[in-house]
Amino acid sequence: MTISDYESALVTGASAGIGAAVVSDLCARGLTVHAVARRQDRLVDLAAATGCTTHVLDVRDTVAMEELFGSLGVDILVNNAGVGRAIQSLTDADPADVDQTIGTNVTAALHAVRTVLPSMIERGRGHIVNVGSVAGLYPLTSGVYGASKGAIHLLSLNLRLELAGTGVRVTEICPGRVATEFYDAAIDDPDLRHRFKETGITEITSEDVAASISYALDAPWYVNVARVELQPTEQTYGSVNFHPVEGPEQ
Repeated sequence: MTISDYESALVTGASAGIGAAVVSDLCARGLTVHAVARRQDRLVDLAAATGCTTHVLDVRDTVAMEELFGSLGVDILVNNAGVGRAIQSLTDADPADVDQTIGTNVTAALHAVRTVLPSMIERGRGHIVNVGSVAGLYPLTSGVYGASKGAIHLLSLNLRLELAGTGVRVTEICPGRVATEFYDAAIDDPDLRHRFKETGITEITSEDVAASISYALDAPWYVNVARVELQPTEQTYGSVNFHPVEGPEQ
């Protein structure tokens, strides 16, 4: 099952960044692409540039999402919608930011998969692409965001077991630093945002991530690209840091 065997795709978080790049790539490959996002003005521009079909929707609205996603019968779901609120510290996190991150990154992703799977299983073909993160694979200083992407990692692993024998494939895409608007939306404090954004390295692009998704989609039917991990050449993970702490006074 390659891209040429698929007819339609659904991409969440499609108004900018990785989502918009995926929509553009899949439209260029001749698929009917449904682009879902909250920002109507961005979707209008995306439709004009790519020919995609747009849907203004907040994925946290489960009822609206079920009605739309269940009616489309798509071959591909790219679960890309995500936010990074409360990324800096769980200790200081606003409860609303925690709820927004988990609601968007985890709960909505689960409901999206649940809604599109029945028609895929009935046809004996389909592809679930979950956009995770290296934050879901390695220890990083972002408890809330890391937890949300760790959930996507296990969702992807467990879906492979659930869907064995159905013909439906599952791919997890785990990017490192990507040059997008992510931190602009995640962090309100300008000084903190600047510290998160200014790394001094060359980040990968949304188009790089979109290309990795198309690689997985274009594999032969008997090949499931289970996980793709991509990051800037100048970024890596796994170092061990020691921070001595003085014991309590006796």
